[in-house]
Amino acid sequence: MTDFSPEYQRLVDAVVVPDGGRIVETVVAYAHDGQALEGFSVHDEAVGGPKPAVLVVHDWTGLRENPKARANMLARLGYFAFCVDVYGTGRRFDNHEDSAAEAGKYYGDLELLRGRVRAAYDELVRHPAVDKERIAVMGYCFGGSAALEFARTGAPLKGTVSFHGRLVTHEPADVADITGSLLVLTGGADPVVPDSAVAAFQDELRTRPELDWQVTTYAGAEHGYTLPGEAYDETADRRSWLALTNFLAEIF
Repeated sequence: MTDFSPEYQRLVDAVVVPDGGRIVETVVAYAHDGQALEGFSVHDEAVGGPKPAVLVVHDWTGLRENPKARANMLARLGYFAFCVDVYGTGRRFDNHEDSAAEAGKYYGDLELLRGRVRAAYDELVRHPAVDKERIAVMGYCFGGSAALEFARTGAPLKGTVSFHGRLVTHEPADVADITGSLLVLTGGADPVVPDSAVAAFQDELRTRPELDWQVTTYAGAEHGYTLPGEAYDETADRRSWLALTNFLAEIF
């Protein structure tokens, strides 16, 4: 099992392993367009399959502790979780400058960003323990944006969740192919996603009246409010995790 730092172990331990549970982690090698990728899957072998599954997309630092911790939490709830590797094997960063430069490559090429998430989706649905009809995607910061971009491709998803993700709007509107429901969880004091960005994103969603979506704003929460560190907001993290679990229970 992953040896998490104390901050992340505390988050994982907040979700109890069921009696008799057998949480199994696997490093998954796959590829996209010639780029080697290294994902990470977690599920409870004691839970009979096929299981509903959740793709978890990392923040701009790459596939590090946060997505792995959240995947473990999901596995303890009976889901099959697969952490997406957008950047490539070994490409992980621990400072803002390098993270911003790497994330910028994908914000500047949304088709590539969508393709990297698609590669993880294709890998996920091949697993025999996964229910191919019940899949959702979620992500944090950069990963929240990636999840929403993937939803725009028309992938057969039950739902999409963004935690403090940058809300990229498209002109003309590009929401016609979204399947499933959307849950957008954002901070009320997030300078990266100001009220104007939230309003513009909602206006784009409104161009398709039948689309099911929710936007929840947490008062005082800054960008990255779920990530242990300076911006961490325990209340917003707890409430947004509850919103996620309720959402998954409903769509699955």
